[in-house]
Amino acid sequence: MSTRIRERDDGLSAASHESVRSALKGTRVPRWETVRDIVVVLAGLCSPPRDAESETERFLRLWRAVHEGEAGGLKSFRELLHSGWGGEDGEWTPELLMGMLINPFNAIEIHPSLAVPHRPVVAEDDWVRGMVGLIEERGAEHALRVLLHTLKGNYVGAEEGAPYGYGNPDREAVEAYAAFRYGYREIRRRLGREPNLLAESIRAMRADETMDRDDRAEMLESESDLSLLREVMIVTPDTWDEVSEEAHRMVFGYLIKQISPVGPPGLPDAERFRIVWRIPEPSAG
Repeated sequence: MSTRIRERDDGLSAASHESVRSALKGTRVPRWETVRDIVVVLAGLCSPPRDAESETERFLRLWRAVHEGEAGGLKSFRELLHSGWGGEDGEWTPELLMGMLINPFNAIEIHPSLAVPHRPVVAEDDWVRGMVGLIEERGAEHALRVLLHTLKGNYVGAEEGAPYGYGNPDREAVEAYAAFRYGYREIRRRLGREPNLLAESIRAMRADETMDRDDRAEMLESESDLSLLREVMIVTPDTWDEVSEEAHRMVFGYLIKQISPVGPPGLPDAERFRIVWRIPEPSAG
């Protein structure tokens, strides 16, 4: 066994005959590197051969349990990320039981406002460090009870059922505002590259027989305001901030036939919204 270990290129130890003998006889707890190399060699000698990686994972938890007690037999967080909770064979694993117990969903009704899509204000690693600090300072029980208290809706910044940092719980209004904001950015980008875009879009809109009757009537009413129309006709990326919001909306209606969400909040705007232009954008080529 010692010779076979030393012959392998992936060995972690140069286990001597005595190291292997004492490990197999159980006279002392060997280093993990020695155990791992023995397991890998034996897995290859089985008939049929066993998967060395899965056998290594299995023996690592056994080896940790010897050093750390029952808790050491559970998968580490890195192992959970790599191989999951287990239980694919229908049997309950210690990790499955642990995962069920620690999931707050199984203990309380999580407040619906906390499920509203939002932009995180702290990184995951910072959140973990904060929780570790709270546990060290106040104890694990205090930290866990505060966490459950928070998930039930009693969180810092709670206001009218909206998550912290979101004063307006009207998701449709938030979505519409985000769509207009993205549309305005894209309009300014195209106006800067295509000087005749506005005139061509106005002609395309007038020729569009599929345009909603109410939308057309609203546009004609806006065009009857000559001062507003003059604002629209001077719009360029440089003058954009000098004209009124009403002019912005008219230009939006001239250039954009439809803008709609096609992805969830959190995605980049180009992936979140789809724009149907009255004049298709020229290809890059």
